Amino acid sequence: MNRREFIESLGATCRNWRWSWSFVNAKERFVIFGAWDIHTEGSASLILSEDWERSRGRRQPAFAESREHLRLVEEEGYRLFTFPMEHSRDRVDDQGVGPATIGTFTPKVEERILRRVGGQWYASDGNMLPEEVHVPSRYTEGASVSVSINAYERNASARAACIAHHGHLCVACGFDFGKVFGEFGKGYIHVHHIVPLSKIDREYEVDPVADLVPICPNCHAMIQRTTPALTVDQLREHIRKSRE
Repeated sequence: MNRREFIESLGATCRNWRWSWSFVNAKERFVIFGAWDIHTEGSASLILSEDWERSRGRRQPAFAESREHLRLVEEEGYRLFTFPMEHSRDRVDDQGVGPATIGTFTPKVEERILRRVGGQWYASDGNMLPEEVHVPSRYTEGASVSVSINAYERNASARAACIAHHGHLCVACGFDFGKVFGEFGKGYIHVHHIVPLSKIDREYEVDPVADLVPICPNCHAMIQRTTPALTVDQLREHIRKSRE
């Protein structure tokens, strides 16, 4: 069964079988997106981004159709389903640039929840990612430690230097533990690595001013809900818009 046969077996269709990214069954009121493995981590898949509207300066004809399909979910109560797709690297160059070509796909759909963060849309089962695991500190950053899940060592000196420079308020939402919890919460804050240690995957010399920022646990969790992780600026903009 090829992709078209699979989608049609579900009663869905699209404008163009060659370049469409998403599909709709108007009678049963649901849409289907392929969930690329390279844009999936845990329970969340990035299924559309405003950055995908153009590629190499050219407008992508499938973008407007997919945006309309998501509008059906957001505004008209259509259900959202996804199926797994593997990104083929056969036509990708040494810099990782190349067309989005399907290697294989799994002919099985799962119902998902649509979440929008800024200019990105995610399909998720609604579960949170695991919280950060704190392990004993040493003098270097990034050394892998054997625990129940993968974790990475944090340098307490770097953390202290980060807070001394940036302060103890969350850089994304401005939350102050001391203001809410009094002396018990005074000075408490998480420290966020702008480039995740799990991506660096080696020991490195951390710059506590340039590489680290103070962030509250809620914002820390929200940043890590997506793949790739949100930047602090993206989360801050999302918070601003949600408060309007």
